[in-house]
Amino acid sequence: MRQPLARELTNLIERGRDRQLRLAVTGLSRAGKTAFLTSLVNQLRHAGLEARLDLMPAAREGRLLGARRVSQSNLGVPRFPYDQAMAALDAVPPSWPEPTRGISELRLSIRYRPARRGLLRGETAELNLDLFDYPGEWLLDLPLLGHDYRSWSRAMLASAGEQRRALLGEWERVAAALDPAAEANEAELADIANLYARSLQAAREAGFANLQPGRFLLPGDLDGAPVLQFFPLPALGNVEPANLAKLAKNSVYTTLATRFRHYQQHIVRPFYRDHFRRFDRQIVLVDVLGALNAGPERFDDLSQALSTLMQSFDYGKRSLLSRLFAPRIDRLAIAATKADHVTPEQHGNLTALLEALLAEPLKDLRYANVPVKALSLAAIRATETHEVVHQKQRSPALRGTTLEGEEVLVFPGEVPAQLPGIEFWARQGFDFRAFRPAPREGGALPHIRLDAALDWLIGDKLR
Repeated sequence: MRQPLARELTNLIERGRDRQLRLAVTGLSRAGKTAFLTSLVNQLRHAGLEARLDLMPAAREGRLLGARRVSQSNLGVPRFPYDQAMAALDAVPPSWPEPTRGISELRLSIRYRPARRGLLRGETAELNLDLFDYPGEWLLDLPLLGHDYRSWSRAMLASAGEQRRALLGEWERVAAALDPAAEANEAELADIANLYARSLQAAREAGFANLQPGRFLLPGDLDGAPVLQFFPLPALGNVEPANLAKLAKNSVYTTLATRFRHYQQHIVRPFYRDHFRRFDRQIVLVDVLGALNAGPERFDDLSQALSTLMQSFDYGKRSLLSRLFAPRIDRLAIAATKADHVTPEQHGNLTALLEALLAEPLKDLRYANVPVKALSLAAIRATETHEVVHQKQRSPALRGTTLEGEEVLVFPGEVPAQLPGIEFWARQGFDFRAFRPAPREGGALPHIRLDAALDWLIGDKLR
């Protein structure tokens, strides 16, 4: 039997017995996916030993025996670099793991004692948990599947606010001079595409999230390929749609539209088909604090990006047949990351703000009867909580080391419990700093509520 077919048959059998679970750890760039996956593996590896997983009944009751890494089902995908990530965290000084540059996969075999009665004393069971990592930049391309080239061009130009428009200004001046009907000049299009890519990279550095195409930000082995040499065409608004189809094959419009379709069909669609359509559970990680720091326009940009993105996923209940042949995401967690960057009394506000940010997608999910949980967490805690006494008044504070190596004791500020208005941005009473990981002496990584997320995502399979 050929290896891919044998692998699929094995997966079908495991799925039919409900012993396999595919978990999508989803998040835009810098949301903390690599840190989350590293800590998830670390906690399960240390279950029953140093790991603090009190919010998981299977761990609290002593039924979670641990996990080990086993051979993954897809041998053509690189293994998630867990050891390299741990080496970075254990370095002197410690540093965060390198961000994801490509797709990777990891399979954990989790051993536990079921809580069900009627089993033989000491009987154990196993759950295979498949984990996937990929660049957050690539995730931005999923909504692109709902467009043709003309509608995508209009959407990209319409979504740019004042600050974003300024970053795109040089590219837009050059691109606006292109006549859609003119004969395409390959070198000119390549130069304009490179200018557009640099504009997207500048926008990402400035804190914007809703950036397409995502591969322009992290091209990998596609760097320099014509499939990455397209961009929105401002002059399309001056041409009637019926006239576009009449343009020559070597026209600017037809050349760009052809590259756009190739990008959709040969880059984005296979990524969606081979990975996201096969997931059972999902956690969406959101850097809410980073968006607050970046300002109102970038905060609104994140909200738009997340709302559009979540329309790309297939949510719904799983029956036995759907579990075997057409998996759909049947349980979802949404998590505000870096909860250790604010003081504990702000965690409730952080969760409430996340729910407000995703209010419309959450309404649709609940209407579809898909179980969803919102929470705030820190996959790897980098700070310690302290109190400062001033004039007999006690105030919460955080102690940690900044990325530059400065030890600080700070109160970062308050998190709004709802979508911020003008008065919030006018006060500017917050500074959510970035911290380096704290040094550790082996054992499980410190975290905040990672066990709550784990119980929601896989706890029902460990009962």
